This record gives sequence, C-alpha cells and structure tokens, in this order.
Amino acid sequence: MINPSETAASYEMPEGNSRWNRRIGVTIVLTASVVVIAVVLFALNSSQTTIHPPSFDSQYPTGVSNSSEPSGLAPTGAKSLAGYKLSYLNDFKGTTLDSGWNLFTGIPNGDPGGQFASSHVVVSKGLLQLNTWKDPAYQNRWITGGLCQCQVPMTYGAYFIRSRITAAGPNEVQLLWPKTNTWPPEIDFNETQGLSTSTTSTLHWGAINQIDQRTVTVDMLQWHTWGLIWTPKSITYLVDGQVWGTISNVTEITTVPMTLDFEQLAFCSQHRECPTRPTSMLIDWITEYTPT
Repeated sequence: MINPSETAASYEMPEGNSRWNRRIGVTIVLTASVVVIAVVLFALNSSQTTIHPPSFDSQYPTGVSNSSEPSGLAPTGAKSLAGYKLSYLNDFKGTTLDSGWNLFTGIPNGDPGGQFASSHVVVSKGLLQLNTWKDPAYQNRWITGGLCQCQVPMTYGAYFIRSRITAAGPNEVQLLWPKTNTWPPEIDFNETQGLSTSTTSTLHWGAINQIDQRTVTVDMLQWHTWGLIWTPKSITYLVDGQVWGTISNVTEITTVPMTLDFEQLAFCSQHRECPTRPTSMLIDWITEYTPT
C-alpha cells in the first residue's frame, strides 16, 4: 500500500529507551582469540570506492527531475525498479510524520554525553530534518535527532533515500535494524562517521558481530540518492544510480525483518564525531519497494 499521507501524528520512544540504547546495550563478551578473528575478518571484508559523476542511463532509479523539489529530483516511481513494486512513498509535504514512525529520546547507552531529543526532528519545507545543535534545554550540549520506521518492518526489498548533510561533525547514519531488537544483524548503508567527504556501509552479521564494510568517496554536502537493495542472495549499495558495494556471501545476509532508521550521534564526551557548528541531515524523500 502506498502511504504518502503526512497528516498522521508522530510517535515518541519513551525517554531513555531509544533504539540506540538497545543497539549499544547489546553486549557480546569475546575472548582474545575471537577478537583477533573478528579484526582479520574486518580487514578482509573492507574496500574503498570513488564515485564519478552520475550515470543517467543506470538501471537503478535516482528520481525524476523536478525544480519544485528541494533536491531537484522528485521521488522514484511505481515502476522505476524492475522486479519490484512500490510499497511506500514519503515526500514530506506536510509538517508531521506518517504513522509507523517513532522518534528517539534519551541518552544513548555508551555515550553518556549524548542525547536524543524529539524536538530535533522536524518535517518542514518539504524535508525531513534531523538537527544537531547546542540546546539550552540540555545545558547547551550538542543534542541530536533520530527516528525509526519501527512499525513497518520488511524482509527483503529496496530503499531509496534522497538526502544530504549540511556539515561534518556528528555521525549521520541511515540503516536497517532488526525488528526484534536482537543484534546482530544490522545494515548501515550510509554512515558518515563524522565526515563530509566520504561515507561507509557496514554489515554486522554472525554471533560474534563480524563486519563487512565499504567506503565511498563522495561530497556528502550535495544531494544524492542513496539506495539499498536487499535480496536473499545479495546486498547492493547504490549512490546516484551507481553500485559502490555488493555483498554476495549468503552466509552474511540476514533473513529477519528489518526497519529503516535515521540517526545523528555526537560523541563529544569521547572527543570524536563532535560538531563545531549546528548541522542537519536533510531528507527530501523516501521510496521503498518489495519484490513482485
């Protein structure tokens, strides 16, 4: 069912019970030998890609030219991706979120200096905005925004996100998280790690949290269409219609329902990924597809 309505009420997670709390709170005790194995596996499963100007004849959709859209492209269409049907579209034309979304609040576990606040996520001017700024309501600390499409889990499908960031600083993340909150798995398909010149994808899988990571050099301050295609046999990472990473080892690919999350994380108390000025993750639109 296509669900473009912007009139439904927003939802908040209980204070101190954010998805990030649970994400960090999942702890696995590893022996020294397992840690060594995990490091080796990470080294063997990481790569770097440089993206060139977009290819407009790509088999993968990027959006439709439209000067009235903040990003210059309107959402991908119902028949934009062969073998898939459109299941969800949000162009953020109103001032509230659809039903099915939850806002994050509370202190992220593992980052005692961090804080999610629902006031740092807004829908305005045709954009979903996650905003990091020094908030007087929280002792002028850097407070961040986060939310999840927690009520709309999906097993296999495709996601396209038209977004950009306004500055380096916090870690800006677009990811899939298990509906059951049993971690791993996790699919981070756009994670800046505080940078504005590149981003990463990281697949967390297996009982000991093995990691398969990719890095792509790209100007994150510009608008891009980020894509993720998840099938039983592969995970494909896309930007502007170009493939920048593929995972085809089926043992790494999860079969559990996942939900879409957007997060900003400021680790200022740990002296990393800390803003020096207000910054935002701006999302023009989201489209989601299920296999036909």
